[in-house]
Amino acid sequence: MTSYQINPEYSTLRETPESEKPRERLERLGAEALRDEELLMLIIGSGNTARSVDEIAKDLLARLDRNPEISFKEILLIPGLGKAKASAIDASLELGRRRVRSKGRLITCPNDIFMEVRHYASRPQESLIVVMLNGAHESIGTIVATIGLINRTIVHPREVFSEPIRKRAAAVAIAHNHPSGNLEPSQDDKDVTERIIRAGNILGIKVLDHLVFTEEKYYSFLEHGLM
Repeated sequence: MTSYQINPEYSTLRETPESEKPRERLERLGAEALRDEELLMLIIGSGNTARSVDEIAKDLLARLDRNPEISFKEILLIPGLGKAKASAIDASLELGRRRVRSKGRLITCPNDIFMEVRHYASRPQESLIVVMLNGAHESIGTIVATIGLINRTIVHPREVFSEPIRKRAAAVAIAHNHPSGNLEPSQDDKDVTERIIRAGNILGIKVLDHLVFTEEKYYSFLEHGLM
């Protein structure tokens, strides 16, 4: 897999060499090689005198992580976006949702979960991700529940299960990225998993697995007998 590491020398799109800008990289490597933020930058197109396109994209991505069903009115509240760009973003997101929904992706093994979440691996902070499934074990959506170190202090079951309850999910799989590249789960990872499983049992929402992952590999709690 072709991966792209951000060069810390370039902190904004303006400073980035022409060959490393999102459009040029898409042409050279394909859309799958771009980070979520870069894909949004291409949809947004450009910034304005107040905000750069990368700043707007970061803001939009953070809101999408919290609410994948973000509305046009909410998009329009993002500084730097007018009605035309907000409309284009809303249309692009809805088209993506429709195409994903039509596939009814079946989750049958840890690798299926990994394919759902691996694009979060490039995030600089640990993100706890929840993949929601219906009774047929088809994915019905993915959310970022928390951002930050995965421990009992930060991760609360209500953050994990609020959206699955709203969507009437029958089961969930959880996953989080390790920016360090180390796949070995910590004791906090294990404690949080046990707590989430217990909460799921009370709610009647089965927790199928917990993955610790990087861009290339994953560690499955289920495969290693921890669930």
